[in-house]
Amino acid sequence: MGPAVRSCVVAVVAVIALVLAVPGAAQPAAAQPIAAQPAAAQPIAAQPAGACPGASLRPTGTDLAAVDAATACLIDRERGAARLGALRANGSLQRVAARQSREMVLGDYFGDDNRAGQTPLQRIVATRYLRHAAAVSTAQNIGWGTGAQATPAAIVAAWMASPPHREIVLTDEFRDIGVGAAPAAPAALAAGEPGATYTVEFGARG
Repeated sequence: MGPAVRSCVVAVVAVIALVLAVPGAAQPAAAQPIAAQPAAAQPIAAQPAGACPGASLRPTGTDLAAVDAATACLIDRERGAARLGALRANGSLQRVAARQSREMVLGDYFGDDNRAGQTPLQRIVATRYLRHAAAVSTAQNIGWGTGAQATPAAIVAAWMASPPHREIVLTDEFRDIGVGAAPAAPAALAAGEPGATYTVEFGARG
């Protein structure tokens, strides 16, 4: 079984939020999240070797920066193939993403909101990302996997195989990105296997 993924899209105009629930986003934490296609059906092999250093890493406590960079690189490669612009790394979005991945592991669940019930938008509003912005659009992709399915390449492939996640990755208006991986998957889902949990925040300010 390949990695499992979910997404959340938020549009904010004049800092007023409109949350759009994508398919699968309403599933309870205990329910099985949207399943990606099996690894054999994912287009990982089509990616040139070495194009994104760290794409085959299995996250540990010592390589998370490389894992995050590889994930962003793979997303930019997908955008480049669609003739879309590369995304800029943003510290505020990265911290929001990293905290959500840790939340899911510590709270043993898989979902867009944190354990306090804060949505992705609420977490981003609490940062400096909206400073001086008249409008903002954000979206979030999350995923988890175990073993070989916990690598950046496997997670990004799973997102690209899922229409709502692919749509987020290939949204032209996004300009910024923050990636945060945790070196474990929620225990209730990982069944004792080593794995990883990923969160990516996408954003654009106007």
